Amino acid sequence: SNGISTYRGLIKVNKGAENAKIHTSCDSLILNKNSCSDTFPELISEEKSATVAHEATVSKINEDQIFYLMSRGLNREQAVSTIVNGFAEPVIKKLPMEYAVELNRLLELT
Repeated sequence: SNGISTYRGLIKVNKGAENAKIHTSCDSLILNKNSCSDTFPELISEEKSATVAHEATVSKINEDQIFYLMSRGLNREQAVSTIVNGFAEPVIKKLPMEYAVELNRLLELT
């Protein structure tokens, strides 16, 4: 299947927010050759002393990782699921429990 991920975000620092430090990041994991990810951040700073930054990373599932997990007894689907869950874990840890449970359920459906 194909997947398209699009991040659109707005960060605005108003005048008077002296020495504000803003950092946003968008990390994507590409599951197959037909999937893609686009990032369109909008960063607006009306305060000269503010520091505003955006970071985006896109990576593919590593076939060596899949091979390693399969050599340990997982089938391909389980190996991919393990990699995706590991990728999402830092985000899941920051969510309130009820949202984390729902996100884990959604990940299990893929």
